[in-house]
Amino acid sequence: MLGARALWDGGRVTTLEDLVRLRRARDAMDRDYAQPLDVPALARVALMSTGHFARSFRAAFGETPYTYLMTRRIERAKALLRRGDLSVTEVCFAVGCTSLGSFSSRFTELVGESPSAYRARSHDDGAAIPACVAKIFTRPVRNGEAGAASRP
Repeated sequence: MLGARALWDGGRVTTLEDLVRLRRARDAMDRDYAQPLDVPALARVALMSTGHFARSFRAAFGETPYTYLMTRRIERAKALLRRGDLSVTEVCFAVGCTSLGSFSSRFTELVGESPSAYRARSHDDGAAIPACVAKIFTRPVRNGEAGAASRP
């Protein structure tokens, strides 16, 4: 029987202390998405070994730390591209990506169109929506938006 301080997650037991540490690392990704972050650095934030952190993060949040971080970066990139005053390259570096090719590939995978195409089209329909609400509806979802964009 598990105590009140542990959770069962499909074959492993994750303690509440581990969940707090994982949340601390996830909060760091949300806050510092534009900084050079990698799994070992995030594992240090969570006070865990790299392997344990990666496995525990995926078990707790349903995606890898890298996938979560890239989703945050693409989410912010969409907001910057909607403004229209920065080039795709400037946006790429502003959100913490170091490779324009990797950024464009991941953006296209998550959003269903290239960053250039996203920047070029009109975003006036969402201009009247408060940013806090728009964030919910424009959040990139792995393969979700790309699939929705291809539907008639």
